[in-house]
Amino acid sequence: MWSPAPKAANSHSTHASSPLFSPSLISPDVVSALPPKYTIRPLQRSDYEAGVLDVLRVLTNVGDITEEAWDQRFSWMAKKEDEYHILVICNGEGKVVGTGGVVVERKLYVYESSQSGYERFLLNIGSIHNLGLVGHIEDIAVAKDQQGKHLGLHIIKALDYVAEKVGCYKTILDCSEPNEGFYVKCGYKRAGLQMAHYYGTASVKGGH
Repeated sequence: MWSPAPKAANSHSTHASSPLFSPSLISPDVVSALPPKYTIRPLQRSDYEAGVLDVLRVLTNVGDITEEAWDQRFSWMAKKEDEYHILVICNGEGKVVGTGGVVVERKLYVYESSQSGYERFLLNIGSIHNLGLVGHIEDIAVAKDQQGKHLGLHIIKALDYVAEKVGCYKTILDCSEPNEGFYVKCGYKRAGLQMAHYYGTASVKGGH
């Protein structure tokens, strides 16, 4: 029977260095595998100044985000405690050079494997302790001048570690065809077809 992992401690402090989620969820193996002087940690409020939005611009259209808007969104995510897990990799100067996140979705069923080997999903709304969690990996981005250092691979491994530690039974992600090979190397496999319906004046870059 599935049971949720203990909640990660997270204060809702407005301090600039307050982490979005508990640093205890950062993989020690990933920490030791990073290039010298590079660090990996949860997103902080101060990362607005450390360049996280510039890194995301490699991936998608970010827009002109004010620091006030950033503060409001960070505070909203922090209050969700165990739902948003966005992390960053920083170089020796403390500048953000890579980022990615896993968003935890709560399902109305629990995952089980049948004896025949097929996946089956059992509806179980009687107890919250029997309900499954799915991790959605989002917004993997590495600064252009940092590509080739396997930072993307380290980010994926770190997010997989987070997802497993908080109790997810699987993680899923969307990617473009050219990036499929990278995610296969990370242990993922093709599982269906992505579809999207955009509203208003929304535009996309890189399939996001």
